[in-house]
Amino acid sequence: MKKLYLALFSLILSSTAVPADMREDAIRDRVSSVASVCLKTDDCGIESSGPGYKVALNTSMAAEPVTSNKVKLSEGSVHEVKMLNSGADGTMVFEPPVLKVSVGDTINFVLVDPMHNSASFPNMIPSNAKSWNGTINEGISVTLDAEGVYVYNCTPHAMMAMVGVIQVGEAVNLDEVKSAASQIKSTFVMNQERLDDYLSRL
Repeated sequence: MKKLYLALFSLILSSTAVPADMREDAIRDRVSSVASVCLKTDDCGIESSGPGYKVALNTSMAAEPVTSNKVKLSEGSVHEVKMLNSGADGTMVFEPPVLKVSVGDTINFVLVDPMHNSASFPNMIPSNAKSWNGTINEGISVTLDAEGVYVYNCTPHAMMAMVGVIQVGEAVNLDEVKSAASQIKSTFVMNQERLDDYLSRL
Protein backbone atom coordinates (compact mmCIF):
# COMPACT_ATOMS: atom_id res chain seq x y z
CA MET A 1 0.00 0.00 0.00
CA LYS A 2 2.85 2.38 0.88
CA LYS A 3 4.46 1.77 -2.54
CA LEU A 4 1.15 2.57 -4.21
CA TYR A 5 0.87 5.90 -2.33
CA LEU A 6 4.44 6.80 -3.25
CA ALA A 7 3.84 5.93 -6.89
CA LEU A 8 0.72 8.11 -6.93
CA PHE A 9 2.54 11.07 -5.37
CA SER A 10 5.38 10.69 -7.87
CA LEU A 11 2.90 10.61 -10.75
CA ILE A 12 1.00 13.66 -9.47
CA LEU A 13 4.12 15.72 -8.86
CA SER A 14 5.73 14.78 -12.17
CA SER A 15 2.59 15.46 -14.23
CA THR A 16 1.53 18.71 -12.55
CA ALA A 17 2.65 21.92 -14.15
CA VAL A 18 4.09 24.08 -11.39
CA PRO A 19 4.14 27.84 -12.00
CA ALA A 20 7.63 29.30 -12.16
CA ASP A 21 6.95 31.60 -9.22
CA MET A 22 5.89 28.76 -6.89
CA ARG A 23 8.67 28.31 -4.37
CA GLU A 24 9.83 24.99 -2.96
CA ASP A 25 8.36 25.79 0.48
CA ALA A 26 4.92 26.38 -1.11
CA ILE A 27 5.06 22.90 -2.63
CA ARG A 28 6.02 21.43 0.73
CA ASP A 29 3.10 23.22 2.41
CA ARG A 30 0.60 21.80 -0.07
CA VAL A 31 1.58 18.18 0.51
CA SER A 32 2.89 18.27 4.09
CA SER A 33 -0.21 16.63 5.56
CA VAL A 34 0.33 13.45 3.54
CA ALA A 35 3.97 13.33 2.47
CA SER A 36 7.46 14.75 2.80
CA VAL A 37 9.01 16.21 -0.35
CA CYS A 38 12.45 17.60 -1.05
CA LEU A 39 14.65 18.24 -4.07
CA LYS A 40 16.90 15.40 -5.20
CA THR A 41 19.93 17.59 -4.52
CA ASP A 42 18.94 18.06 -0.85
CA ASP A 43 20.24 15.79 1.88
CA CYS A 44 16.90 15.21 3.62
CA GLY A 45 17.10 11.52 4.50
CA ILE A 46 14.42 10.47 1.99
CA GLU A 47 15.38 7.58 -0.25
CA SER A 48 12.29 7.36 -2.49
CA SER A 49 13.03 9.25 -5.69
CA GLY A 50 11.19 10.86 -8.56
CA PRO A 51 12.37 13.08 -11.42
CA GLY A 52 14.09 15.98 -9.66
CA TYR A 53 12.67 15.40 -6.14
CA LYS A 54 12.24 12.84 -3.37
CA VAL A 55 8.89 11.81 -1.84
CA ALA A 56 8.14 9.89 1.37
CA LEU A 57 4.66 9.12 2.67
CA ASN A 58 4.08 10.35 6.22
CA THR A 59 3.76 7.23 8.37
CA SER A 60 1.37 9.00 10.76
CA MET A 61 -0.99 9.66 7.85
CA ALA A 62 -0.74 6.07 6.63
CA ALA A 63 -1.72 4.74 10.04
CA GLU A 64 -4.86 6.88 10.34
CA PRO A 65 -8.12 4.97 9.81
CA VAL A 66 -10.58 6.04 7.15
CA THR A 67 -13.19 8.40 8.60
CA SER A 68 -16.15 6.32 9.74
CA ASN A 69 -19.82 7.09 9.30
CA LYS A 70 -20.64 5.47 12.64
CA VAL A 71 -22.93 7.48 14.91
CA LYS A 72 -21.68 8.36 18.38
CA LEU A 73 -23.68 8.22 21.58
CA SER A 74 -25.82 11.35 21.89
CA GLU A 75 -25.36 13.44 25.01
CA GLY A 76 -28.17 14.10 27.46
CA SER A 77 -31.31 12.14 28.20
CA VAL A 78 -33.75 13.96 25.89
CA HIS A 79 -33.27 14.00 22.12
CA GLU A 80 -35.10 15.68 19.25
CA VAL A 81 -35.90 14.19 15.85
CA LYS A 82 -37.50 16.43 13.22
CA MET A 83 -40.06 15.15 10.71
CA LEU A 84 -39.25 16.83 7.39
CA ASN A 85 -40.27 16.93 3.74
CA SER A 86 -36.63 17.49 2.81
CA GLY A 87 -33.33 17.20 4.66
CA ALA A 88 -29.67 16.20 4.38
CA ASP A 89 -30.56 12.66 3.24
CA GLY A 90 -33.11 13.69 0.62
CA THR A 91 -36.90 13.91 0.61
CA MET A 92 -39.24 12.63 3.32
CA VAL A 93 -36.76 12.18 6.15
CA PHE A 94 -36.33 12.16 9.89
CA GLU A 95 -33.44 14.30 11.08
CA PRO A 96 -31.22 13.06 12.53
CA PRO A 97 -32.11 9.72 10.94
CA VAL A 98 -29.87 7.63 13.21
CA LEU A 99 -29.40 8.03 16.95
CA LYS A 100 -27.53 6.20 19.68
CA VAL A 101 -28.96 6.87 23.13
CA SER A 102 -28.97 5.38 26.61
CA VAL A 103 -31.64 3.17 28.16
CA GLY A 104 -34.43 5.33 29.59
CA ASP A 105 -33.81 8.28 27.25
CA THR A 106 -36.70 10.18 25.68
CA ILE A 107 -37.07 10.98 21.98
CA ASN A 108 -39.23 13.97 21.02
CA PHE A 109 -40.46 13.64 17.43
CA VAL A 110 -41.11 17.21 16.28
CA LEU A 111 -43.47 17.98 13.39
CA VAL A 112 -41.76 20.56 11.16
CA ASP A 113 -43.64 19.89 7.91
CA PRO A 114 -47.27 18.68 7.72
CA MET A 115 -48.60 15.17 7.08
CA HIS A 116 -46.00 13.22 9.07
CA ASN A 117 -45.99 10.99 12.11
CA SER A 118 -43.65 8.56 13.86
CA ALA A 119 -44.60 4.91 14.34
CA SER A 120 -42.45 1.94 15.28
CA PHE A 121 -42.14 -0.81 12.68
CA PRO A 122 -43.65 -4.13 13.80
CA ASN A 123 -40.95 -6.78 14.41
CA MET A 124 -38.21 -4.15 14.20
CA ILE A 125 -37.94 -3.15 17.84
CA PRO A 126 -36.69 -5.16 20.84
CA SER A 127 -39.07 -7.98 21.78
CA ASN A 128 -39.70 -6.51 25.24
CA ALA A 129 -40.12 -2.90 24.04
CA LYS A 130 -43.31 -0.86 23.78
CA SER A 131 -44.39 0.07 20.27
CA TRP A 132 -45.70 3.53 19.38
CA ASN A 133 -47.94 4.99 16.70
CA GLY A 134 -48.10 8.77 16.59
CA THR A 135 -51.01 10.73 15.17
CA ILE A 136 -50.47 12.31 11.75
CA ASN A 137 -49.72 16.04 12.00
CA GLU A 138 -48.73 15.77 15.66
CA GLY A 139 -45.45 15.35 17.48
CA ILE A 140 -44.93 12.50 19.91
CA SER A 141 -42.55 11.78 22.79
CA VAL A 142 -41.33 8.24 23.38
CA THR A 143 -39.26 6.96 26.30
CA LEU A 144 -37.18 3.93 25.36
CA ASP A 145 -36.68 1.58 28.31
CA ALA A 146 -35.62 -1.60 26.49
CA GLU A 147 -32.11 -2.09 25.12
CA GLY A 148 -31.72 -2.74 21.41
CA VAL A 149 -32.33 -1.33 17.94
CA TYR A 150 -35.60 0.40 17.03
CA VAL A 151 -36.73 1.11 13.46
CA TYR A 152 -39.61 3.51 12.93
CA ASN A 153 -41.32 5.18 10.00
CA CYS A 154 -43.77 7.83 8.92
CA THR A 155 -46.83 5.80 7.98
CA PRO A 156 -48.09 8.10 5.18
CA HIS A 157 -44.62 8.04 3.59
CA ALA A 158 -43.46 4.51 4.43
CA MET A 159 -43.29 3.59 0.73
CA MET A 160 -40.90 6.51 0.23
CA ALA A 161 -38.57 5.02 2.87
CA MET A 162 -39.22 7.74 5.44
CA VAL A 163 -37.60 5.71 8.19
CA GLY A 164 -35.33 6.23 11.16
CA VAL A 165 -33.17 4.09 13.43
CA ILE A 166 -32.41 4.38 17.14
CA GLN A 167 -29.94 2.23 19.06
CA VAL A 168 -30.65 2.13 22.79
CA GLY A 169 -27.72 0.79 24.78
CA GLU A 170 -26.29 -2.26 23.02
CA ALA A 171 -27.61 -3.42 19.63
CA VAL A 172 -28.75 -6.77 21.01
CA ASN A 173 -31.32 -7.40 18.25
CA LEU A 174 -29.39 -6.02 15.28
CA ASP A 175 -29.31 -9.31 13.37
CA GLU A 176 -33.09 -9.68 13.65
CA VAL A 177 -33.62 -6.09 12.55
CA LYS A 178 -31.34 -6.51 9.53
CA SER A 179 -33.23 -9.64 8.52
CA ALA A 180 -36.56 -7.81 8.76
CA ALA A 181 -35.09 -4.84 6.88
CA SER A 182 -34.33 -7.02 3.86
CA GLN A 183 -38.07 -7.74 3.63
CA ILE A 184 -39.31 -4.23 4.39
CA LYS A 185 -37.14 -2.42 1.85
CA SER A 186 -38.77 -4.36 -1.00
CA THR A 187 -41.94 -2.35 -0.27
CA PHE A 188 -40.15 0.97 -0.83
CA VAL A 189 -40.81 2.62 -4.18
CA MET A 190 -37.76 4.88 -3.76
CA ASN A 191 -34.66 5.14 -1.54
CA GLN A 192 -34.47 1.35 -1.25
CA GLU A 193 -30.95 1.43 0.21
CA ARG A 194 -31.75 4.08 2.82
CA LEU A 195 -32.57 1.68 5.66
CA ASP A 196 -29.45 -0.42 5.01
CA ASP A 197 -27.40 2.77 5.04
CA TYR A 198 -28.87 3.86 8.35
CA LEU A 199 -28.26 0.46 9.95
CA SER A 200 -24.66 0.57 8.77
CA ARG A 201 -24.16 3.73 10.83
CA LEU A 202 -24.73 1.93 14.13
